[in-house]
Amino acid sequence: MWLIQIFMKKFLFLFATALLFLGCSDDDESAQLEIDLGIIQEYLQANNLVAERTSSGLHYIIKNEGFGKRPDADDEVTVVYKGQLTNGRVFDESPNTGLKFKLQSVIPGWTEGIPLFKEGGEGTLIIPSGLGYGTNATGVIPPNSVLIFDVKLITVH
Repeated sequence: MWLIQIFMKKFLFLFATALLFLGCSDDDESAQLEIDLGIIQEYLQANNLVAERTSSGLHYIIKNEGFGKRPDADDEVTVVYKGQLTNGRVFDESPNTGLKFKLQSVIPGWTEGIPLFKEGGEGTLIIPSGLGYGTNATGVIPPNSVLIFDVKLITVH
């Protein structure tokens, strides 16, 4: 009987700890999204840009919707892009011929954003950190960074 009581106490402790951890995580993500949305608004104002916003917080500017096929989130695509931070520092750039990749193998902001374009389409994705690399630093990208990508969708494979 005492063994069952010890097991139940440990189980309840672990369960309560997990709930607390999950609750804090959501609060932290919501707080970071609010910070990111403020950074995005400042960036848009400073650069005289007008962007659309999705429910996830992704902002996008479509300069040219394109003329061809629109990809699904699980398609493979070829994209020409330039990625930069809000301070203008370029952290990645594709060759002029583009790079081919599966939309399921990239950051969530791309998985959501690239399907907004058709083949030949181009524009800008402004990605809050939660749809980018989150709290992880990656190369020259600091943790919790808003990412800006100028993209052109070349081909849907």
